[in-house]
Amino acid sequence: MIAPPDDCLARNEWICGAYLSSRRHILWDAMLQHLQLTAVSVLIGLVIALPLALAARRWRWAAGPVLGVTTLLYTVPSLAMFSLLLPVYGLSASLVVAGLVLYSLTLLVRNILAGLRAAPEETRQAARGMGYGPVRLLVAVELPLALPAAMAGLRIATVSAVSLVTIGAIVGYGGLGNLIYSGMNTYFKAQVLTASVLCVVIAVAADLLLLLAQRLLTPWTRRQS
Repeated sequence: MIAPPDDCLARNEWICGAYLSSRRHILWDAMLQHLQLTAVSVLIGLVIALPLALAARRWRWAAGPVLGVTTLLYTVPSLAMFSLLLPVYGLSASLVVAGLVLYSLTLLVRNILAGLRAAPEETRQAARGMGYGPVRLLVAVELPLALPAAMAGLRIATVSAVSLVTIGAIVGYGGLGNLIYSGMNTYFKAQVLTASVLCVVIAVAADLLLLLAQRLLTPWTRRQS
């Protein structure tokens, strides 16, 4: 009877310290790619979502089409979305980023718009009475009041992006998803578990950082609570 090997890698265990020590550089590179794809897609989504929300707030007739289109995009399955974008971006990181940007729009636009609409009308009237023009009113009054709702949408969009990045493994740009995908194909337990746990850690850490930023940017909400 052959004794079981001492190496947890050889035994293909789910929890294996030898995997962490021997694959540090692989895990680090995968994490960096995961973070880059997430950050770039969410930032681009935010840049696009803000003017869309402002347009929906400014022209009521635009709210329906804007919300309808962004919601429709969110319902498209991720594999189908990447397939539709493939002729435009090819097998590249841009393909993954474009898909994630489209998915983030419904969360960001809805929450930014909700925040803008929640600003009290009497506050706007008071600002106008003090001589605030449209731009100053938006920057100094409406956007700060919309921050809590906007940050809530940003947190959800970021956590969703961390999860959806893994789908990019089908085109070779999935960050930790690449390790999960290859680990599942070879039934490499330690790799699948480690990469999955790191995805959760990134999502939780990103959410906590954004929550901290929200509390720092909106001190009046702490005083109200």
